[in-house]
Amino acid sequence: MRDDFATSREDRLTARPLVMGRTGVIAAGHHLATAAGFHILRAGGNAVDAGVAAGVAINVLLYDRTNFAGVAPIIVYHARTDTRVYLDGLGVWPRLADIDEVRRRGVSEGILRSVTPGAPDSWMTALQRFGTMSLGEVLAPAKELAEGGAAVSRQVAADLKTRAQNLEAVDPEARRIFFPGDRAPRVGEKVIQKDLADLFDQLAAEEAAALQDGLSREDAIGRARDYFYRGPVAEKIDQFHRENGGWMRYEDLASHRVEVSAPLHTTYRGYDIYTCGPWCQGPMLLQFLCVLENFDLDDMSPASAEYLHLLTEAMDLVFADRENFYGDPRHLEIPVRGLICKDYAAERAALIDARQAAGRMPDPGNPWRYEPEAETRDVQPVDVDRYRTDTARIKGDTSYVSVVDEQGNIFSATPSDPVFWTPIIPGLGLSCSGRGKQSRTEPDHPSCIAPGKRPRLTPNPALIMRDGEPLMGLGCPGGDAQTQGMLQVFLNMVHFGMNPQEAVEAPRVISRNFPNSFAPHAYYPGRLEAEENIDRQITEDLSRMGHRVHQVQKWAASSSRVHVALKNPCNGTLLSAADPRAEGSATAW
Repeated sequence: MRDDFATSREDRLTARPLVMGRTGVIAAGHHLATAAGFHILRAGGNAVDAGVAAGVAINVLLYDRTNFAGVAPIIVYHARTDTRVYLDGLGVWPRLADIDEVRRRGVSEGILRSVTPGAPDSWMTALQRFGTMSLGEVLAPAKELAEGGAAVSRQVAADLKTRAQNLEAVDPEARRIFFPGDRAPRVGEKVIQKDLADLFDQLAAEEAAALQDGLSREDAIGRARDYFYRGPVAEKIDQFHRENGGWMRYEDLASHRVEVSAPLHTTYRGYDIYTCGPWCQGPMLLQFLCVLENFDLDDMSPASAEYLHLLTEAMDLVFADRENFYGDPRHLEIPVRGLICKDYAAERAALIDARQAAGRMPDPGNPWRYEPEAETRDVQPVDVDRYRTDTARIKGDTSYVSVVDEQGNIFSATPSDPVFWTPIIPGLGLSCSGRGKQSRTEPDHPSCIAPGKRPRLTPNPALIMRDGEPLMGLGCPGGDAQTQGMLQVFLNMVHFGMNPQEAVEAPRVISRNFPNSFAPHAYYPGRLEAEENIDRQITEDLSRMGHRVHQVQKWAASSSRVHVALKNPCNGTLLSAADPRAEGSATAW
């Protein structure tokens, strides 16, 4: 078990420095979002204030990956009250949603994949409950970026170029805002989002008026929230959907409430790991660790075929469980306790062949036998062969922000949903979450579409503690690669003596041996992606073990882009690390 996360067992040269400070640290998926959070910390805000500021700034900056009306699952550790809590930040299918209509028309594109916006409620509720500053104060950096225009980054420019061809027919409002001069903006050019800046102004004004009326800070933020979900914003969304064949109605928005709940938890060799529930893929991280706890990783090398094979086989066992059991627990029974039970993990670990890959997604286990006070039942595996392909493109999205302050507060959030996923609503500068593309149209699937049901989400922030003390916020973008990247970074620090920056820069493998979470849910039996800086002999050994190895570039974005903020348990120094696979950054003071 590690004692000092700032040191390293070896003198490794990293592309980016390990960032260290005493008062606060932040790592985020865009350097200006990091700056926004840093500004709030320097102004006296806590980790939650800074995290919300950075997260909303990400919505402005990385609109090709996130959206203010998208999703924003959050995990918070609040030191003063010793509270660990998640906010789901995820919307639901509208009351009018029709699975047969989606099956006929597809769920990959367009207005019919809209679910209620979860992110605004998540940002505002986190600030209301655990922050210290006003909504107007934390929105100010994002408002300035939207109003004055932010320079387009290399990755955003490349993505906008690929979207330019079909936006005129699909979403003329998106073309107006993001393609000034009727062309994709070049690197360094500014994109101004006036409508979104005006919305931030309106939310801040609503809060300010409430404060003038004598309301508390918390109630004033609540009034701003109602302006979105029960006021003019909800009315505009309703009108737009009625006029354009969508299903979203005022009643869907007015009844929306972020779920605030205790996170799921397991232990791993002295560490406490917390994730969101099975409405997202977060519990996979817990399952990965429970399976791997049955092996002695300290005697392995992180750059060996033996280790990478073991990781892959363990992950594939858990992906089989995700496919067969994960979904919205408000709509179906899920054996959550059984899935993260250590005895169940030991049973699954015994299936791993140290010399031979399964070659396809394994069958699920039967966690019902380990579910307390639940009736044992048979498990009929989902038919995954219907998703087989060798040609579908693997795409990612999403971003991440983690903040730790000197009080020990931790904020860990994974905002997502490109603004282009559903049509932008004129006058608002945002689009309703298109997360419906992660739902299934097969009625026997645990993630099938239903009115009021949450799609099974890929974004999944994590919180890690040790000996009852806050340790780190951990997360990343990357679709189905997210939990895999988080696992490898965590193990690099815990078992292999890497400091956080070394851990995020180390080469990774990513399995694709399961149906992709995004429609059309492509399944690549046995596929394992290995970054090119993994030694060729190792990848050849993995191929001989039965993995279908595909080489990807060093620091490939598809390998997930992990960011970390943590508190060194030895001396209280705060550390943060930013993955070079992304355009993000880390800072501290």
